[in-house]
Amino acid sequence: MKAAAHPRSVDPMELLQAESSEDANLIAVRDINVDLYGMRILENVSFNVREGEIVAVIGPSGCGKTTLLRVLAGLVAPTAGEVRIAGERVVAPRRDLAVVFQDYGKALLPWRNARENVALALEARGVPRSEHLQYIRPLLSLVGLSEHEEKFPRQLSGGMQQRLQIARALAQEPRVLLMDEPFGALDAMTRRTLQDEMLAIAKRTGKTIFFVTHDLEEAIYIGDRVLGLLPRPGRLSTVFEVDIPRPRDQVATPEHPNFVKLRRQLFDFIHSAEGK
Repeated sequence: MKAAAHPRSVDPMELLQAESSEDANLIAVRDINVDLYGMRILENVSFNVREGEIVAVIGPSGCGKTTLLRVLAGLVAPTAGEVRIAGERVVAPRRDLAVVFQDYGKALLPWRNARENVALALEARGVPRSEHLQYIRPLLSLVGLSEHEEKFPRQLSGGMQQRLQIARALAQEPRVLLMDEPFGALDAMTRRTLQDEMLAIAKRTGKTIFFVTHDLEEAIYIGDRVLGLLPRPGRLSTVFEVDIPRPRDQVATPEHPNFVKLRRQLFDFIHSAEGK
């Protein structure tokens, strides 16, 4: 039997140079600096994300993870550097980038039912109202909400509300899903269920996903790679390759030797970063 390969960390600049000529790169982040309120939040951050890849970002609190995601989304302008999607510079929010926020309660419109919340993205796209259902119902089915289209957010559980936010994001028909702690506010069982649903959606749609998480096991379970940010200012220190086969399973995957070793590597990285 072939021995399992050790999970490995990669120097980010070596990785950037190795990928710079690849046509498969969808997102290119180059030398990003962000200064806010007189403070340097991010410094010299560079990396690529390939088409269809799932990339997680970890780091201690205050290292700029959410700021980095907002820069990718066009919600925060970098002080220096640039982000390009399919070769086009990101200077403002755009339809091919959809953001899924942690606070689903504030992201959904309480006066609209599930169907109407998804319709919001279609309205922004200019899709005729007569065509809405042909988009909405397959998306609600994809996230397991087919029987709840008439319910309002207050009538849905937290997990259902987050599924609804994901359906609305997909209705935008984005190339990239940007997810900020998407399951952080949910209980452990619901979080695991949505992790598996997220992987199923990624496989079915082929979307590129970039997500922020504090949960090290979640980063490994979902991601193809994990970016490690150091704090004060936030800067890319290490890129961890997730060498674990797919499909993944909530019981078997955490027992895989590479999962165990990578979990220790990420723990050691966070512990060291918190001391800096």
